Amino acid sequence: MRRRLIVRAEAEADILEAAQWYEERTTGLGWELTCEICSAIQRAVDRPLSQFRLRVSPDVRRILARRFPYRIFYIVRTDAVVVFAVIHAARSDRAWTQRL
Repeated sequence: MRRRLIVRAEAEADILEAAQWYEERTTGLGWELTCEICSAIQRAVDRPLSQFRLRVSPDVRRILARRFPYRIFYIVRTDAVVVFAVIHAARSDRAWTQRL
């Protein structure tokens, strides 16, 4: 069953902030980060149950971006994959738990 994708505003803000940071360092790098995060999100939508599970209720999972040190956190629902946080790997795990 194909689930629809929902990206919460907080996750969109995370992506925008990270892309701006990288873009300020090197032109085009912000776009590359955004593409990599979108690719990771697509992998999560394609195979949502194959990623590392962090919590059972709600079903919270995490997928890693391949090129950049970012973790994408999402909830698997019967009808949707809900991305709620995109967090740099150096940040504490508490950052995503506050968004649930």
